[in-house]
Amino acid sequence: MTYDTQNTKTGGSTAVDSGVAASSSRPILEVKDMCKTFITKERTIVALDHVSLSVKPGEFISLVGPSGCGKTTLLRIIDGLEKADAGLRALDGVPLDGVSQEMAYVFQDINLLPWRSVLENAALGLEARGVNKKDRHERAMEVLEMVGLASFASAPPYTLSGGMQQRVGVARALAVRPKVLLMDEPFGQLDNFTREALQIEIANLWAKLGTTIVFVTHDVDEAIFLSDRIALFQPNPGRLTEIVDVDLPRPRTDYDVRAHPHAIEFRSYIMSHLRGGKGTLE
Repeated sequence: MTYDTQNTKTGGSTAVDSGVAASSSRPILEVKDMCKTFITKERTIVALDHVSLSVKPGEFISLVGPSGCGKTTLLRIIDGLEKADAGLRALDGVPLDGVSQEMAYVFQDINLLPWRSVLENAALGLEARGVNKKDRHERAMEVLEMVGLASFASAPPYTLSGGMQQRVGVARALAVRPKVLLMDEPFGQLDNFTREALQIEIANLWAKLGTTIVFVTHDVDEAIFLSDRIALFQPNPGRLTEIVDVDLPRPRTDYDVRAHPHAIEFRSYIMSHLRGGKGTLE
């Protein structure tokens, strides 16, 4: 089951090696004609209107659009947390029904358990999958080392800063070794300095692990910095209108990306598109 129904735009620079090259083989994740409507007493909201998307193995793709465009709803449906009215989803070509054990979800609100240590919080996903205590603690410690929190393993989470708590949430998701990592505005509640530091950490982890990441954000600069491709959404009804290839060199630094002429071009084009304009990429 392979399909690609979206228009794709690419900037003017020559595409270069992304560091973790997205495979040209069949997509690892696919959604086809996804529909979702919410009905309230006041109105009917078409959150998703026949949205189709395919994601390559090892790819970092961001979903970008204004509030109410359906990007978080799509992410929740992909994970099985929300049920679609219509449409198909598949992982490695196999149709999905319910929550997949081969994906993990990072929420904007991490919701760490205050009565458990950082290590125990990082091991929660493994515990839910029935992994024994010794093995899950070993794997949780491995990912805490990756995110720089091994020395805080025995600490209660409420003693950590907001950025550190978010890293625990990322570690919890990575501990289950997912094929696809779904991230729903994970840095949305953080200050700019912490947010930019975590963007660099996620980029480095992605380059090291090669995990496929689907990332929801309102922040266009964040999407440009992190992504191989950016899927643009519009609301009322929620629909995927275009996918933009981010052909900027890797590894990237925040300063290099913001100053790069093509990054400026991407940002102008995406903002114009999201406002309903008709910008162009040369």
